[in-house]
Amino acid sequence: MKSLMGVPMVTKTASCFCGQLRIEVQGETLGVGVCHCLACQRRTGSVFATLAGFAAPFAVHGTATEFVRTGDEGSSYRFRFCPVCGSTVFHTEEGNDKYVMVAVGAFADPDFPAPQDSVYECRRHKWVQLPEDVVRFDKNPT
Repeated sequence: MKSLMGVPMVTKTASCFCGQLRIEVQGETLGVGVCHCLACQRRTGSVFATLAGFAAPFAVHGTATEFVRTGDEGSSYRFRFCPVCGSTVFHTEEGNDKYVMVAVGAFADPDFPAPQDSVYECRRHKWVQLPEDVVRFDKNPT
């Protein structure tokens, strides 16, 4: 696919551990952030989730198991994970098909851009250190 300027658009692929579930996204990220909320901690099995937003369209390959969770502000999010290996790969907001949030670790790219913001700092483990220029929010910005 090409951008409006005729330049080929960058395509990135994220996948689960076993490779059965993949998502292809195009273009640069809309942003990268970390979330320290207790739901993300439990969902990832880590002390925070690191997510990158991408504008639609995106292409999903493989089969996903889905889980819908309602956030603190009342929006619902549909999380997709691999039914074979259990890796969380991406999620979307119910009723909003303009973007997708992809787990940064699913890209397996150590050169992936650093986060620009951090939400639910009130739940951040004290030993977690983020870059100084990260914008921090005590909870989720509204």
